[in-house]
Amino acid sequence: MTDRNGIFAGDNPFEIAKRWLAEAEGTEPNDPNAIALATVDADGRPNARMVLLKKIEDDAFIFYTNYESAKGTELSAQPVAAFVLHWKSLRRQIRVRGHVGRETGAQADAYFDSRSLKSRVGAIASRQSRPLKNRAMLMAEAAKVGAREGLQPQRPDYWGGFRITPFEIEFWADGDFRLHDRFRWHKRNDSNAWEITRLFP
Repeated sequence: MTDRNGIFAGDNPFEIAKRWLAEAEGTEPNDPNAIALATVDADGRPNARMVLLKKIEDDAFIFYTNYESAKGTELSAQPVAAFVLHWKSLRRQIRVRGHVGRETGAQADAYFDSRSLKSRVGAIASRQSRPLKNRAMLMAEAAKVGAREGLQPQRPDYWGGFRITPFEIEFWADGDFRLHDRFRWHKRNDSNAWEITRLFP
């Protein structure tokens, strides 16, 4: 058993992650739920971008996007991903690697409906990651979608959630003289048991 205590205490990594995120919501100036999401393309080349983590479930992390975007198509073809949550204010980070599946049901509908009207219109209007001649074309498409969809636009089939079910979660906290604290939670062969290891910084 590793000598975990303080901010690392607990038997459930998802509860630790929720606790850290809640702390960051009180200290980070912008988007404490921003994650650097990494995927791979059809040729195995890595790709990374910032997205917003929207929910930590009992066994997974969820974000939403356009399924036809670069990340959406990459995740559909290669359903594995990694991400990092990093908080400068707390001097901590969480790294996650896991398997990916879509969230397209009532939960995705509810989240889409919770967004502002303009954000919903923008999600429908944007052909994310595809070439755009100029901004005027985007604004014209958004105006057209707004007029067509009215005040209650519905979530389109090409937009929804991705659920990352981790096989590895690492918690990191900054230490004096670069002597950081790192704990890795790892599952072997999709078992339900986590192996917890303290790592050299």
